[in-house]
Amino acid sequence: MPSDMVRVIYRKYDGSAHRDYPARRLTEDDLGVWLGVPQGTESVYHGRPSVEKIPFVLLVPHRAWWTAMFNPPPRTSEVYCDIATPAHWESDDTVHLIDLDLDVVRRRATGLVELLDEDEFAEHRARFGYPDDVVVEAEAAAQRLFGALGDGTEPFATSYRKWLALVV
Repeated sequence: MPSDMVRVIYRKYDGSAHRDYPARRLTEDDLGVWLGVPQGTESVYHGRPSVEKIPFVLLVPHRAWWTAMFNPPPRTSEVYCDIATPAHWESDDTVHLIDLDLDVVRRRATGLVELLDEDEFAEHRARFGYPDDVVVEAEAAAQRLFGALGDGTEPFATSYRKWLALVV
C-alpha cells in the first residue's frame, strides 16, 4: 500500500538543492502519480525555508521527462511544467527529480503557452556538462509539452481540475 504522504525532492544537475516539500498522494493512474500540496505547506526553495502561499497539484508522470504543476487563481500560470529527468522513486514515499531548467507554462488569462529559461538551460548545459542524450530528451519534452498545453491534450485541458479541487 503506497504511503499517503510523499516527499518531493528536486535537485539541479550538479546535485544542489532546488525544491523539497511534502505532498499528499491523491491517486495514481495511467498518467502518473497525482500529488496535492495545500496552502501553508512548509517547503524548501533553493535551499531556503519557504511556505507555499497557493495550493497546487503536481503530476509526476510515469517515465516522462517532465512534471506538471496545476495551479488555481490567483497564480498567473494555470499549468507550469518543469522539464526534469524521469522520476526516481525511493520507496513509495520519496520521489527524486533533476530539474533541467526549461519550463513550459500556460498563462491563465490568455491561454498563451511559453517556453521559459532557455538561457538558464544553455548556461547549465555548459557549466554542468549535460550529456547529449539529456539535452535531446529535455528539448523533445519541451516541444511535446508546448503543443499539448496549447491544443487541449489531457491532462492539460480539464481533467486535472478534479484533483485541484481536493487541495483548494
